[in-house]
Amino acid sequence: MTTIKKIEITYNAINANNTFTNGDVVCGQVTVEMAKDCQIDSLYIKFKGKAEVRWTERHGQTTHVYHSKDKYFSVRQYFIRDKNSKDDQKTLVVNQSGETYSSVVPPGIHVYPFSFQFPHQNIPSSFKGADGKIIYLLEAVLSRSMRMDSKESIAMNFVAKGDLNPVPGIMEPQHESKDKKMKLFTSGTVAMDVNLEKSGFFQGEGLKVVAFIKNDSSREIKPKYCIYRKHSFFARGKRRVHTKDLIKDVGTPIPPSASENVTKVIPIPQDAEPSILNCSIIKAEHRLRVYLDVKYASDPEIKFNIFILPAPQVPAMATAPPAASDFGNAFYGNYGNPNPPMWGFGPPQAPAGSQPGGPPPNYATYGMYPPLNDFSKNF
Repeated sequence: MTTIKKIEITYNAINANNTFTNGDVVCGQVTVEMAKDCQIDSLYIKFKGKAEVRWTERHGQTTHVYHSKDKYFSVRQYFIRDKNSKDDQKTLVVNQSGETYSSVVPPGIHVYPFSFQFPHQNIPSSFKGADGKIIYLLEAVLSRSMRMDSKESIAMNFVAKGDLNPVPGIMEPQHESKDKKMKLFTSGTVAMDVNLEKSGFFQGEGLKVVAFIKNDSSREIKPKYCIYRKHSFFARGKRRVHTKDLIKDVGTPIPPSASENVTKVIPIPQDAEPSILNCSIIKAEHRLRVYLDVKYASDPEIKFNIFILPAPQVPAMATAPPAASDFGNAFYGNYGNPNPPMWGFGPPQAPAGSQPGGPPPNYATYGMYPPLNDFSKNF
């Protein structure tokens, strides 16, 4: 008969979307069910965040694996600590009576509560793509002598605050123009002058496109719009790219020898994937393509970099994290702490010489990405 019948992690949702953001506290419990008495070497819960990419390419008879990983944080709480461990600095959680959990666990269901806090610092939102992911998870590990570790994990959906290290110029107007002379089966010229109020848009917001279109050709033309995404994965000096059209729309046809002012509002879906620029090995970018559909001719087009931002978070009406007395006291090694800190990360400290009320640094401060004007115009 299996000694360990079940090991399970559950946590409390703090909003209807079951998402977390910077500074949010995760409260939950590890539940272990035993069929009979069991001697445990260690039992701990790990809270971690990481980005990872992996893909393979075939070159002749050789398969090349491209892999890279970026770890953001990893924090552990021990409920039962290996008695042979010499590391007294491991965080040890005690029960409601202020006593350490017994390493001999009797039959039945046993519950071990925990709490962690997401970092206040700038980390990217959760992401899953064809060749990589950004993941935040809880992992419980139960170790016994001469046995394989029993593990269980659960992922959480993290949505970064949109005001951390904003992209410079994201709320400034954008303007581009294009004209083209028709050849072969169509004569004359077409031209368009396109304006956006800004380049940053929240989930659920309308993207307003204002264009002046001049049709001096011999054929009817249609203004068309496409929002598409570009996923880029980086490893070992190589890049892997995937693009996908997300939204397409068509405007009213413009007859030959006519000019019109055209306005189109394209709704950004509430569940649209946010742009990710603050990860060194994964980028999720978005573009708006405005083009004129001309029969029997190549279509003139204009592309804009746009940025989809997480919708502003409504403060969660969540149950407050359990007080220290609910969890019992926590110990570092053999020394009690009557006021244990929240396990995880406190508010970021201002760097020396900075102004507390000043704006956060932009992305370029960290040197992780090229300037926006270096983005390719060809994707």
